[in-house]
Amino acid sequence: MFSGSAAFRQAVRWPAPRIRPYASLSSSPINPGSVGPYQVFDRHAKRLQKDRCALRDGGARSRTVDYVRDEVADRMIERLLDIKRKFNTILDVGSGPGHFSKLLEPDTTQKVVMLESSEELLHRDPDTEFEVEVERIHADEENLLGVVERNSQEAVVSCLSLHWVNDLPGVLVQIKEILQPDGVFLGALFGGDTLFELRTALQLAEMEREGGISPHISPMTDSRDMSNLLGRAGFTLLTVDVDEVKVAYPSMWELMEDLRDMGESNAVVGRRNYIHRDTLAAASAIYKELHGHEDGSVPATFQIIYVIGWKPSPKQPKPLERGAGKTNLKEVL
Repeated sequence: MFSGSAAFRQAVRWPAPRIRPYASLSSSPINPGSVGPYQVFDRHAKRLQKDRCALRDGGARSRTVDYVRDEVADRMIERLLDIKRKFNTILDVGSGPGHFSKLLEPDTTQKVVMLESSEELLHRDPDTEFEVEVERIHADEENLLGVVERNSQEAVVSCLSLHWVNDLPGVLVQIKEILQPDGVFLGALFGGDTLFELRTALQLAEMEREGGISPHISPMTDSRDMSNLLGRAGFTLLTVDVDEVKVAYPSMWELMEDLRDMGESNAVVGRRNYIHRDTLAAASAIYKELHGHEDGSVPATFQIIYVIGWKPSPKQPKPLERGAGKTNLKEVL
């Protein structure tokens, strides 16, 4: 278990595609009446939150709270190394400052292309912190086909970014389209049980103090749905597994401060812009009462869903036709 907060946290640290130029991001607010996927998240607000966290204290605060993403990136790189293949280029979608890309070595790939909607976060860390060649693309993760050509990528990765997209099935389809045949997608995103301690504490406090509840933690994908979404998008040879990262904080207040500095503040459309302080005080007391440790700290659970999918190709292994087996299962058992 990690210890979080500025007070006593020890952060966990670990030591050529065809891409068209990107047109500037739209800064217009979401129009609820526009045609397209249902808008759950305010993407403009989320980009501003990321920009602010990258600029706060010259990026020092943002680096201090990299511990969750760095840990998940380290677990992702282990999964990538299980794929016995060297890639010329890897596209990192929603890269942030490069939590995953910094772990890539020349034995794995020659070049990484980092694509991120927040320009400040994308350029937070210099190229000297990477061991492979780096290219940075400022673009929206929801519009990959607007900047990346179809059938152009050998591998696409995404480390804790896809939980903020409005049309996850559509983005998965775009990732499949930009992959070459037999190309691989490796992703990690927060699952539905993430921060369940904070969610329940806020809901109980609001019910007690205000007589109702509001969305303060964004909805997230259920692990049971990811294999179906990958299959619907056209991926094959699917792998989905779930893991947890637990972090200890002195109290709920340090957790909320770190979430802000991670750029993980609430961005749900129609969210409340404030919470009454007495409601927050009640939530902090409930949090500690329900989930607190004997030493006075409180836990925060980050559920991580890891997915691997391959774009179909004639070269991939295929199951034999029904009835083609030559061994009787009764004899084996």
